[in-house]
Amino acid sequence: MRLSERVERAEAKTQGPKGSRRRTASRPDDWGLMKRRVRDTLLEDLGPKLSTLGRSGEDLKTVVSRNLDEALRKADVRVPASQRSRFVAEVAADLLGYGPLDPLLADPAVTEVMCNAHDEIWVERAGRIERTAAAFIDESQFRQVIERIVASAGRRIDESSPMVDARLPDGSRANAVIPPVAVNGPALTIRRFPETPYEVKDLISFGTLTVEATEFLEACVRGKLNVLVTGGTGTGKTTTLNVLSAFVPEGERIITIEDSAELRLHQPHVVSLESRPPNVEGTGTVTIRDLVRNALRMRPDRIIVGECRGAEALDMLQAMNTGHEGSLTTVHCNTPRDALSRLETMVLMAGYDLPVRAIRSQIASALDVVVHLDRFGDGSRRITHISEIQGMESDTITMQDVFRFAFASGGRGSAMSTGRLVSTGLRPRVAETLRTNGVDLPAKLFRGSGSLLRSEGRRA
Repeated sequence: MRLSERVERAEAKTQGPKGSRRRTASRPDDWGLMKRRVRDTLLEDLGPKLSTLGRSGEDLKTVVSRNLDEALRKADVRVPASQRSRFVAEVAADLLGYGPLDPLLADPAVTEVMCNAHDEIWVERAGRIERTAAAFIDESQFRQVIERIVASAGRRIDESSPMVDARLPDGSRANAVIPPVAVNGPALTIRRFPETPYEVKDLISFGTLTVEATEFLEACVRGKLNVLVTGGTGTGKTTTLNVLSAFVPEGERIITIEDSAELRLHQPHVVSLESRPPNVEGTGTVTIRDLVRNALRMRPDRIIVGECRGAEALDMLQAMNTGHEGSLTTVHCNTPRDALSRLETMVLMAGYDLPVRAIRSQIASALDVVVHLDRFGDGSRRITHISEIQGMESDTITMQDVFRFAFASGGRGSAMSTGRLVSTGLRPRVAETLRTNGVDLPAKLFRGSGSLLRSEGRRA
């Protein structure tokens, strides 16, 4: 049934004698209609004043509560006393907040909010996706919230620019698409980050890392090796990159480059750069590649690129090969080996007709360590490979696993994340580079891990 038909039926049921249309909340549809009528009334009466108030603050709730009785009278709506506080909060959220998304964004257990339609909202909790009962009143309210999010980031969304990335005030990353790109109507995805960034101790407690692997990665970062973090969507690449960035010594100058600023570094000498989409006239674009090139003129000790996804890969590799050691970045891929193939493809996107061997030689000399993450069936995110780039053999880049995730008995079938990250027993070649840079790796880190790794080898 269409919304308009539901509205008509709801209004017909609330018709009293002599055409009276005073409404009470008997069904969810009625509740939404009531909120919309009261919201519109408050906007007419308090529009200029509301625009000066901060979103979801106490001032807004106070203004709504103080003027609610008059708005209810004008809108011919009656709210039971037991539901008044909830009604005030929801109307306040509808006016200047994000409507039904506010309670979801306030829930620390929610890591992703996915709105496929105005009445279809999904969330991710503890790595598992579930549908919620939350819904916007109608598509119009959904579009208003999208436009509010986009406008707060200084961007726009319309038919000429139907896809937008934006950042919420709390640091969450939002992506919105609207018709004609979104065939079935607007869609909104919000990636949330914890208020307090995860630290290495948190990743160890989650099982993402082990103490031994952490000691190795800390040595790699402090010893100025170039590290590539890889994995699929939602595997925790940005979180891991943020944790690794914390190992950079405080005395170094760090330039971060991102599409939407998400990294939260605590070192005192950090410059954050963010790409920019074209303006209304279609000009003014600033790409990641532009920012990487500009960063080289800013006297960086470290360059951290949130994600390489295009021609900027060439500039990043050149920077790594020309004295900017200790750089970090991420790449979307399924395996560590796939990451190297993706880098080849991205370098070719720069528009230069380079021989494949020359590209692979650049990659082999630029990168030192690849850290790969996977997301398992139970929702957990684990580092499954820490590999070093050893060099070139003929036309092939050679890699060696230093740490690898070993599945415990039961394997991949019943308990996807049962196991741990273990040493392969091979001492990495980068240990010599680290020693030259003043960082010693204890031999105990690479003694191997006994039965777990051997049993995994038998299953393979």
